[in-house]
Amino acid sequence: MSEQDYQPPKVWKWNQDNASAWSKTNRPIAGPTHEKSLPQGEHPLQLYSLGTPNGQKVTILLEELLAVGVTAAEYDAHLIRIGEGDQFSSGFVEINPNSKIPALLDVSETPPVRVFESGAILLYLADKFGHFLPEDRAGRTEALNWLFWLQGSAPYLGGGFGHFYHYAPVKIEYAIERFTMETKRQLDVLDRQLAEHRFIAGDEYTIADIAIWPWYGNLVRNDQYGAAEFLDVGSYQHVQRWAEEIENRPAVQRGRKVNRTWGEPSEQLHERHDAADFDTNTEDKRGK
Repeated sequence: MSEQDYQPPKVWKWNQDNASAWSKTNRPIAGPTHEKSLPQGEHPLQLYSLGTPNGQKVTILLEELLAVGVTAAEYDAHLIRIGEGDQFSSGFVEINPNSKIPALLDVSETPPVRVFESGAILLYLADKFGHFLPEDRAGRTEALNWLFWLQGSAPYLGGGFGHFYHYAPVKIEYAIERFTMETKRQLDVLDRQLAEHRFIAGDEYTIADIAIWPWYGNLVRNDQYGAAEFLDVGSYQHVQRWAEEIENRPAVQRGRKVNRTWGEPSEQLHERHDAADFDTNTEDKRGK
């Protein structure tokens, strides 16, 4: 039966025998699949993540905080291999009942505070340490406008465009057209904003930039989905200018490596437990 002939049944049923590439990451029920405690390191913040765009948001902010001297932002970044179902362990579900990376445990608080959803983690850390979020009401609100814009828009880019253009086993014209249209609209939204401002929310670098760059910065720098030519990303000149400026920040270069398990070995730091790990434990240096 072709895709065009498919008709949904009256009641959907889960085919558990489907051994697709997504069978370990997607299921229609919540809760743990197995008992396993999460590891804990020595630092105040324990991060459980993978170096996807959502994971990069948090590690970039943590590295930015350390770069401005916030020693209390020291962290251990533990690798969660979502393709192997690590996010469904009992320990992970205890921190994030939604079983999605990233998840953060702040053990400096009594009792420890769990924070899940990447946008919530950025806001929590910015508020806790007093950096990368304006103090005045208008500036804070504008930064949060764009933080929540990203949280609502990125699923169209990732789960929509990225899935159907890059990952889906069948190329469905309707789906690709639908999500390409929306992705280009979003890029135009950003381009118009950045035509008038150095950074997303104004003249100040904030968690709005840190949230948006891993998705849209990587996209226009052709580090995501291999879709730069297809989307004509060069036409978004202001997004390109902004993306390059953010990419050149040393903290961004460090943060995007953390919990990354693909790409050049020098760009992969599977786990981060000390600042020295960037010099000694990337995949091109381990064991040497």
